[in-house]
Amino acid sequence: MSSAYQLVNVPAGIWVDEKGQVVRPPETASPKNQELKIGSKVIRTQGDEYVAALRDWIAKGSKSEFAMTDEEYHQRVKERSPEEKEAEASFKLAVHLHQSRQTELAQKWWQRAQKLNPESWNYHRQDWSFTSEAGKRWMEKFEKTPGDYYPKLELKNKQP
Repeated sequence: MSSAYQLVNVPAGIWVDEKGQVVRPPETASPKNQELKIGSKVIRTQGDEYVAALRDWIAKGSKSEFAMTDEEYHQRVKERSPEEKEAEASFKLAVHLHQSRQTELAQKWWQRAQKLNPESWNYHRQDWSFTSEAGKRWMEKFEKTPGDYYPKLELKNKQP
């Protein structure tokens, strides 16, 4: 899923209509507004706004102001850069190597993916999930990451 839809963090929501067409790209999906202070930073979610937009789309379908047209979707979702494509390939290779019990080699390729696309928390989490230092390593990255942990939602798409 993270590869197909360019997910870089969780929780994420992707809106797919009855025809199988994606009408909103991955974005932070939380059931309610939350603020969680961790260390010197705060993680904020805009769940109330997200749920209201989701309900509007469920009720109105493509007439919802929150459903994107193909053009709006493609303005929001850009083609991956060569580095991001290489990072994805490195990540997939690391997963394969880990499943083949080639842990040391898998580690090398996870680190390559992380270096090429440091924005993807998924690449880091997958690597960290096999260590006893996952929490510590997450905190170190979290503290060093500038800006918000979850990007601010951009819900309005259509002009009145």
